[in-house]
Amino acid sequence: MPTDDLPETFHVTTDDQLRAVSNLTRHRIMAVLRFEPATITQIADRVGLAKGSSSYHVRLLERAGLVKVVRTRKVRGVTERYYAMAARTIALPDPGEGGPDVLMRHAVADLEASPADGERHVRMAHLRLTEERFAELGARLEALADEYRELSDPALPDASLVFALFHPASRAQAEGGAK
Repeated sequence: MPTDDLPETFHVTTDDQLRAVSNLTRHRIMAVLRFEPATITQIADRVGLAKGSSSYHVRLLERAGLVKVVRTRKVRGVTERYYAMAARTIALPDPGEGGPDVLMRHAVADLEASPADGERHVRMAHLRLTEERFAELGARLEALADEYRELSDPALPDASLVFALFHPASRAQAEGGAK
């Protein structure tokens, strides 16, 4: 199923959906399904899970509406299901003040799990920008991510791009949260 057939965005709105995407294993399963459908066996192999665990996590994602069966076929009398993402992107609700940012936690976990000898580009820069420049930079980063997502080829190895542009808490806010 080509990704062109998918809706652009799935908005996470329920507690069940949020719990489903908050789990790192399910996050990694969704990454497997990002570009092409896969069976439970294929998902288990790519994520490094037992088939039973893979099936459990995929069922939870399916119940939450995040993945769906896009094709079936009979193999030696057993129906094999191919799962795919329900949309090209998943939009999470704002975590609210002090709430955990699930995407950033998953991104850091994925970065830490990536091969240490592999090529990585990681950088943090502290900036001082006007609100106009801040908004402009945010829009440029999103456009760049969209541009490269369109260039993605499922036959090539995965690469993850994560960025966060934000105003950090003021010193007073940070100290108040540490008490």
